[in-house]
Amino acid sequence: MNRLNILWFRRGVPMLAILLLSGCSSLSYYTQLAGGQLALLRAREPVADVIADPQRDPKLRDRLRTSQQAREFASQHLHLPDNQSYRLYADIHRQYVVWNVFATGEFSLDPVTHCFPIAGCVAYRGYYDQNAARGEAALQKLDGKDVYVSGVEAYSTLGWFNDPIISSMMTWGDERLATLIFHELAHQRFYVKDDSEFNESYATFVEQEGTRQWRAARGMSPETASSETLRRDQLTQLLLDTRDRLKTLYAEPLSADVMRQRKAAEFERLRGQYKQLRDRQWGGDKRFDAWVYAPMNNARLLPIGLYDQWTPAFAALFKQVDGDWPAFFTAVETLGKLPQEERKAALERLLKRS
Repeated sequence: MNRLNILWFRRGVPMLAILLLSGCSSLSYYTQLAGGQLALLRAREPVADVIADPQRDPKLRDRLRTSQQAREFASQHLHLPDNQSYRLYADIHRQYVVWNVFATGEFSLDPVTHCFPIAGCVAYRGYYDQNAARGEAALQKLDGKDVYVSGVEAYSTLGWFNDPIISSMMTWGDERLATLIFHELAHQRFYVKDDSEFNESYATFVEQEGTRQWRAARGMSPETASSETLRRDQLTQLLLDTRDRLKTLYAEPLSADVMRQRKAAEFERLRGQYKQLRDRQWGGDKRFDAWVYAPMNNARLLPIGLYDQWTPAFAALFKQVDGDWPAFFTAVETLGKLPQEERKAALERLLKRS
């Protein structure tokens, strides 16, 4: 299964606990992070209590029962942390738990990063209040930045707190909820500062292989790619190709006016290619129109590919240890302790074997 989340970047790498804050954060930002996290902690209740309460929504209780089967499978069969994370539930009474603000330079695909002592540097700032996120986006725009605001349905605190299943996640199907549990517990098992591609690709492999084993354990047939997944893959490739062309463009010695015109032309080229794909191969399926035809900029391209770059390398590593989960995690930890350039070289070698 492919966890692209390309247009609908719905998860956040942790940066919300008080202990993760950097000294350079403004007081107002510090305050909203602390308040938002504490409110989420106060909203938690044991999943077992919700399931046992006949006054609660029967559909919610059924969904939570299935989630706990996946939670037990994660610890017992995938050797992921055995703690209270995802054995708790929190109703937040809103669509998203956090809104992330991504920003880049006008002629750059490098993100404006924000660094924290534990989580390291990440490519966005998270806000518990949508209006606060919009305010930050407006300030970044005034500074000449390309900006993108995206709602987040779930995030992890890397085990600093017992993360709950959040009501914003309950619109997902049972399997998607299980995959998120596998993914986020993988982050709790191991995490490398300042290397999002490593962390997300590793956790994505754990969720993919974990989901395959979860389906097999439940007597379900192996998953086949749906038409929606295939279409997302094709659109992702269009977006990655656009990003590559923009990266080449921004390296050229052009005036700002010319650069701006050619940048706009690249986004129009993307839309033209998308339209051909939609009308000729997808039978006119317009499910991605709203995102593609919305105002486009560099920041909207930032999340693309984050979850997949090294995933085949981790699949090769898993095969190398004969599918033994403890041995796999030991090998991942060994990779994670290497200097970043050596780590990248090792992943590239694994990629050639995939």
